[in-house]
Amino acid sequence: MTQADRTIKGTIFNIQKYSVNDGPGIRTVVFFKGCPLRCRWCSNPESQLAKPQVIWHESKCMHCSHCVEICPKHAVSQDAGEIIIDHAYCVSCGKCIRECPGRALEKEGETKSVQEVLDVVLQDKVFYEESGGGITLSGGEMLVQPAFAAQLLKAAKEEGLNTCAETTGYADPEVFAGLIEYLDVILMDLKHWDPEAHRIGTGVTNKLPVANMKQAIQAGKEVLPRIPVIPDFNNSLIDAEKMAKCLKEIGASKCQLLPFHQFGENKYSQLGTAYAYQDIPALHPEDLQEYKETFVKNGIEAYF
Repeated sequence: MTQADRTIKGTIFNIQKYSVNDGPGIRTVVFFKGCPLRCRWCSNPESQLAKPQVIWHESKCMHCSHCVEICPKHAVSQDAGEIIIDHAYCVSCGKCIRECPGRALEKEGETKSVQEVLDVVLQDKVFYEESGGGITLSGGEMLVQPAFAAQLLKAAKEEGLNTCAETTGYADPEVFAGLIEYLDVILMDLKHWDPEAHRIGTGVTNKLPVANMKQAIQAGKEVLPRIPVIPDFNNSLIDAEKMAKCLKEIGASKCQLLPFHQFGENKYSQLGTAYAYQDIPALHPEDLQEYKETFVKNGIEAYF
């Protein structure tokens, strides 16, 4: 096998150390920028656009309009006191960020090489060895940058790291197959059992995610299906029964339930984007005990 190309570059928006919720052991999570889905409840809306983008922090803004005046692409405007950045025109040149007197603007996302990312990840190799941890690719969606993801995973394996990914599974099956070759653990979403409901909630149908989850299970990979439980989308007992049936049909025996939360609510205003789940109460495990038991009754081990 040829060695990984560690010079290839990709766009990420965060590297999070000491994570214990994104695969086995202690892990470093690399968040990829770009996602083919537009989940109405997305907790990382800054991950959706594949390119770096400028975000606005209202609490720091002095409302001087200087950013509006100096933008060379006329991508910044102001409406009712809010700074609005048109990401279709913004090229992330950074001029508005550098000249903002209140430091209210910042860039989300940066381009890094495989080696640059790995240099950060390897700083905590001793913790991975002691805990059975490693590197996790998250997002956004790694499948949007398959060449970069593949080389990063390949390089991680060369360094003896356990590899994991959190993925929607939305990609051509050949692309997906090429990436799971380098993965030890796959945390994979099942957002809805019904293709049309999935499209309404995420912008795409569930055909590719379901097919790719089945492919990974049949390939003998360690796959953990994860279900984000979302109010008025997939949180009925009928939904639980149908999703349990779907999981059984593709060969899964367990799943993790992820109750809806509001951790990403404030990010939407920073991006100047409307949030469909504004002020919707979060769900908690105690709210979903009957939902969980529905999976168990239908032959799927479920836990939070």
